[in-house]
Amino acid sequence: MEIVVDAGDTTRTYEVVASRAGRRVETAVRRGVVEVSEVTRNGTVVRTARFMANRVLALVEQPVPREDSSEH
Repeated sequence: MEIVVDAGDTTRTYEVVASRAGRRVETAVRRGVVEVSEVTRNGTVVRTARFMANRVLALVEQPVPREDSSEH
């Protein structure tokens, strides 16, 4: 997940990825704060990034690259 944030005179890009197999990235918007969390299979939060919602310009979800198993 890529997060683009307004940093005043410029923009900043942050990235949160599922670092191991079986993990996923979840997003939530609560009380003006965008939370992007890496979560394990059983729901335990590994790490969380928090951003003020009025500063977030874009949340970009990147597709998972797939391995081509049908090699010819």
